[in-house]
Amino acid sequence: MKAFGHTRATHLTDKDALVELSIPTPEPGLHDVIVEISAISINPVDTKLRQTAPSDGQARILGYDACGTIVATGGNVYNFRSGDRVFYAGSAARSGSNAQYQAVDERLIAHAPKSLNDGEAAAMPLTSITAWELLFDRLRVPNSSVFSQDSILIIGGAGGVGSILIQLARRLTGLRVIATASRPETHQWCIEMGAHHVINHTRPLDQELKRIGISEVRYVASLTQTAKHKDAILQMLAPQGSLALIDDPRSFDIMPFKRKSLSIHWEFMFTRPIFNTVDMAAQGQILSQVTSLVDASLLRTTSYTSLGSITLNNLLTAHKLQESGSTIGKTVLSGF
Repeated sequence: MKAFGHTRATHLTDKDALVELSIPTPEPGLHDVIVEISAISINPVDTKLRQTAPSDGQARILGYDACGTIVATGGNVYNFRSGDRVFYAGSAARSGSNAQYQAVDERLIAHAPKSLNDGEAAAMPLTSITAWELLFDRLRVPNSSVFSQDSILIIGGAGGVGSILIQLARRLTGLRVIATASRPETHQWCIEMGAHHVINHTRPLDQELKRIGISEVRYVASLTQTAKHKDAILQMLAPQGSLALIDDPRSFDIMPFKRKSLSIHWEFMFTRPIFNTVDMAAQGQILSQVTSLVDASLLRTTSYTSLGSITLNNLLTAHKLQESGSTIGKTVLSGF
């Protein structure tokens, strides 16, 4: 089958930044399904992993979002069958979705929303799981639409995770939702996603928060540039508040957060599949709830840019866009 990957740590200027490969079609393990891929989307993890060498010296197939059709199932698969249209984010410990076929554990997948086309569906899994886990598993925000006096600040609201997190917080909690953006188009996008307020993250965030009449927030979801905003986050968080982050600051000293009894949480959506946790099936269950919300018109896809079919050149373009730091929502590719 055709696949796309890399064999060493690369930059986009390298001729072999990504390469086209011909590899055997995977066989299903006992708990696996084999999916014929119809659409994929790009995430920061794709570009980060491309810049690191595969640990086993073999070609690494990237890609952690997909929509497609099941063509084969393992002996212990009971919840899905051939012909089912599914979507998922998969596992960073296994071969990715930038291929014609992929083996994926059935506990990580769900039936794709019927109201979305394949590209629109492929935009959602990784960011939806990340946003859901961050909001409900890490920050432990009550899943209730009852109005609350508390607020959540989402740093990087127009990105893939931020676009879903705004929607979940607005639809499924009683929180006041504040997002950050820096350009007119990203500001408007955050409003469309459901943010009550949008502030500018190129300015001191604690001052921006006061500008809109809010002195402190109970929760902060820092999705990008956490190190840059650390001092402002400390100032903005209410005593006994909570911070959750997903990016990779070189270091993060939590001692200054002690005086306010603040809690710090990391969110990494691949933790469950990498460690095969006892609750790994929660990710498939999250995606099933996402499907229900989408088909009930309570959650919308964050697909924003479509680059056409899944080709080497289009993948390279997608990686370039991702690395620019200026994307809105998600970038998708559909069809081989």
